[in-house]
Amino acid sequence: MIKVGVFGANGRVGKLLIDDLKVTNGMSLSSVFVRNSLNFSIDPSVLVTKDIKTFLDACDIIVDFSLPEACEALLEGAMQTPKPLVIGTTGLSAHQLNLLKQASESMPILYATNMSLGVALLNKLVYQAAAALEGFDIEIVEMHHRHKKDAPSGTALTLGESCARGRGLDLDKVRVSGRDGNIGERSQDEIAVMALRGGDIVGRHTVGFYNDGEFIELNHTATSRNTFSKGALRAASWLADKEAGLYSISDCLEV
Repeated sequence: MIKVGVFGANGRVGKLLIDDLKVTNGMSLSSVFVRNSLNFSIDPSVLVTKDIKTFLDACDIIVDFSLPEACEALLEGAMQTPKPLVIGTTGLSAHQLNLLKQASESMPILYATNMSLGVALLNKLVYQAAAALEGFDIEIVEMHHRHKKDAPSGTALTLGESCARGRGLDLDKVRVSGRDGNIGERSQDEIAVMALRGGDIVGRHTVGFYNDGEFIELNHTATSRNTFSKGALRAASWLADKEAGLYSISDCLEV
């Protein structure tokens, strides 16, 4: 039985992870980490702690859906007490991403900006489309609920990176995140990543390839956050016995 620790238990996905673990074969919830207090009741056999080392010691593997600063603290703690980590926290800074890569040298870490099978496949499709549709303009639009803190979403940026790789480009040099006023014509290599926020939209991503006389749009819509929690637990089951290294959701889903 794999003992799973949930980091970010008070979050929307964190609560779903706890519920899903009740009915997941071969896995059980052993501990949750909280910064202050847990805002819902939980089985008394589960360890609830504010101490990262105590939390890590109680788990075989950790699933993290928290905030960037909290994820950073987890990575720093795990470097002292290495454990397999499944990280779904988005909005990580360059420093935090470097810390993640450093930590992966001593433990297996699966990092994904989106844990769904559909998005893993979408990234492969947009890479192929970007490479094949030379000369087509690329525009990415993502929509999320009003409470999402980072923009553009990590998923949209990952899709942008897939497109950029397909074209042999550096996304940081060609990405546009907004247009306003007299900015001139669109450049040939430009990849736009636009963010919309409103209501309770779980997540919708559209990658469009536009040319004179035709266009193709590839879409993915998440209708439930359970897509992410179930995907993360599937990733945790796969990662548990892997060697140290940095893995992606595509690695475990084999798409």
